[in-house]
Amino acid sequence: MASRNGVDRRDDDEVCPVCKSSRYLNPNMRFLINPECYHKMCESCVDRIFSSGPSSCPVAGCRKTLRKNRFRAQTFEDIGVEREVDIRRRVMHILNRREDEFDSKRNYDDFLEQREEIIANLVSRIDVAKTEAQLQAYASENMDSIRANQALEEEEASTFQARVTKEQEEARQRRQAERDRLDAERREMQAGREDFLSRLASGSSADAGKIAREGHKVLLKKSSARRSEEDRIRQKQAALRGSETKRTGTTLSSVEKSGDSGLIKGLRKIKTPEPEKPYDPFMGYVPEKRDYYTLKQSYPSGYLDRIRNDPQAQAGGYDLREYYSRTLLEAFAGLGVFVEEEVTRRDVSQAAATEGAAVAVEE
Repeated sequence: MASRNGVDRRDDDEVCPVCKSSRYLNPNMRFLINPECYHKMCESCVDRIFSSGPSSCPVAGCRKTLRKNRFRAQTFEDIGVEREVDIRRRVMHILNRREDEFDSKRNYDDFLEQREEIIANLVSRIDVAKTEAQLQAYASENMDSIRANQALEEEEASTFQARVTKEQEEARQRRQAERDRLDAERREMQAGREDFLSRLASGSSADAGKIAREGHKVLLKKSSARRSEEDRIRQKQAALRGSETKRTGTTLSSVEKSGDSGLIKGLRKIKTPEPEKPYDPFMGYVPEKRDYYTLKQSYPSGYLDRIRNDPQAQAGGYDLREYYSRTLLEAFAGLGVFVEEEVTRRDVSQAAATEGAAVAVEE
C-alpha cells in the first residue's frame, strides 16, 4: 500500500471520535489507543484531556478511567487483533509454567489447554470478572515461581541472542578469511608466474622444465600448509563451540518446583532438601565397631591373665585388646554370619522342637 509522509493511505478516512478531525484534512495526525478500552483518538485530544491526570474516556458509552502514560500507537490494523495480542501477552506473563515443572506431558498439555481457555474467555468477554479474579489470586500466590520463570526466559533469550550474534560473527569471519585466502592465492600465483617468467628470461631453454617443476612443488607445499592450518582452526572452533554448548546447558538455573495451586493441576510436589549431615572424616568408619562380634574388655584365659597382671609385659605399651581384636577378626573373617542372629534362630528352633516333642508325648 502506498504511503504519504509515512502515513498509510488506508487510514485517510480515520476520524477522531472526540474532535472529529480527519486524517484526510490533516495527514500528520497521529492516532493513539489505550489498552483499557482500545478506543482510538488523536494525539492532540489525548494531550488536552489527560495531561492534567486520569480522566474518563470521552467516547460516548465508555466509562473507563484512562491515564496518559498508557496510551500508545496501534501496532495492528485490526483493533480486535491488537486486543487479543495484549491479552495473550498478559496471561502468558502470569501463567508461565514450564514443561519440566509438571509430573507428565499430559498434565503440561492440560495446562496449555487451560491457558488457551482463559485467553479465549477474556477475548470473548466470557466470565471476565471470575477469570480476572483467578488470575490475580494465582499471581499473588505464585509470585516467586513467576519471577523465577521470567528470569529463566530472559536468560534463555539472552543466551540465544548471544549465540545468534556469535554465529553471525563467525560466518562473517569465515567469509572474510575465505576472501583473504583467495586474495593470497591470487597474489602467490601472480608472484610465482612473475618469478617463473623472470627465471625463464634469465636462463636457457633447457632449464625451462626444471624451473616449472620447482615452481609447481612450491605451490603444492604452500597449498598443503594452508589446508593444514585451516583444518586446525576449524577443529579448534568446533571444540570451542562444543564446550560452550555444554557450559550453557549446565548454567541454566533450575526452576523452583511447587505443588498444585488453586488454578493449575499436575505440578510437581515440593521436595524439601534433606539437611546436610555433619562432616565425617572417617566416612562412617568406627574403630571399635564390628559387624560380626563385640569386643569386650577381657576374656577368661589362664595364660592371658598372667600377662594382664605382669607389669613387665605392660611396660612396653602392649595391649591385650589388640590381641583380642586380631584373633576375633581372623576367626570370623569370611563367615558372613552374625552370631547373635544365629544364636537367636537356634534357640527358637530348639524351643519349637521341644514344644513339638511335648505335644507328641501328650498325644
